[in-house]
Amino acid sequence: MVFTATQNYAPHELPAAISALKQKRRAVILAHYYQDEAIQDIADFIGDSLELSRKAAATDAEVIVFCGVHFMAETAKILSPSKTVLLPDLEAGCSLADACPADAFAAFRAEHPDHIAVSYINCSAAVKALSDLICTSSNAVDLVNQLPADRPILFAPDQNLGRWVQRQSGRQLTLWPGSCIVHETFSEQALLQLKLEHPAAEVLAHPECQQHLLDLADFIGSTSALLRQAAQSSAASFIVLTEPGILHQMRLKLPQKAFFEVPGADGCSCNSCPYMRLNTLEKVWQCLDSMQPEIVMDEALRLKALAPIEKMLAMSR
Repeated sequence: MVFTATQNYAPHELPAAISALKQKRRAVILAHYYQDEAIQDIADFIGDSLELSRKAAATDAEVIVFCGVHFMAETAKILSPSKTVLLPDLEAGCSLADACPADAFAAFRAEHPDHIAVSYINCSAAVKALSDLICTSSNAVDLVNQLPADRPILFAPDQNLGRWVQRQSGRQLTLWPGSCIVHETFSEQALLQLKLEHPAAEVLAHPECQQHLLDLADFIGSTSALLRQAAQSSAASFIVLTEPGILHQMRLKLPQKAFFEVPGADGCSCNSCPYMRLNTLEKVWQCLDSMQPEIVMDEALRLKALAPIEKMLAMSR
C-alpha cells in the first residue's frame, strides 16, 4: 500500500502530530499488546481482543483507529457500525484467520450439523457470521463450560487453544486444524535453557502455544491474564511464551521484576508477529490524515457476525 509523506515529521515529532490529528478527527486509538512499543505508548487503550472489543463498543469517539490486525478492526466495525474504523495497514492480517476461509468452514459445519460452532475471535467476519458463539483466549473455557452438556462442539480455528480448552473444560471438541504462526515458533530447547539459567523464574504461556510447551508452563492464560499473573505472583522473574509485545507493558507496570522472551526454534527473534508489526507510527498518522484505509462491511454480513459476538459479551463474566 502506498502512503503519502508524513509532512517530513521527524520520528520524535510523530506522537504529538498524531495527538493533534486525533483530536481533530475525534478519534480514539486502540492498540493490542502485540503492537510495537511506540504504538502502545500513544494508544488511548491497550488490551487483548476481548478488552478492545468492549472498548470499541463503548467509546463515544467518532473514529476508531485500530492498531492491531484486520479481524480486530472488523470486530470493531461490527460492534460500532456508525463509527469510522481505520486500520493503519490493510495488509495486517492473521495466519489463523487466513487458514480458515469461510467456504471451507461452511463445509466443515455442514459435516457436523448437530454441533455448536464456537469460533475464536481470530477469524474473519464471514466465519463469525457462520458461528454460533465467538470466544477469546480469556473467556473460551468459561463459555464452553456454559454450553449444554448434551450438545457436541466445533472449535475453530486454533487447534492449540482448542486442545487447551478441551483439557480445562473436560468437553470433547471437534477442532479445526489451524494454528498461529507466532505461537508455533517457540523453541523448547531455548525454553529449557532459560529455565536452567533462571530456575526461580515463573513460566507464563499463552494457550495458543503447542502442548509440549504448555506442559512446561507454571501459568497459562490470555495476554491480559499473563500480565495480571506477573503482577500478582511473588516471583521476581518470568519467562514469557507469547508475542513479545506484551513484555513492554510488563516492564512498564512492573519495573522491579525481570522478563525474558523465548526465541524461535532457529534461535532468532522470529516470535514477533509480522502482521501486527506492519502498523507503524507513520501509518497511524497517515490513516488519520487521509481517513484511509477504512473498514467497510456489508450490513447483512455485519448483522450475522454481530449475533455470536453479542452472545459472547452477554455470557462473559
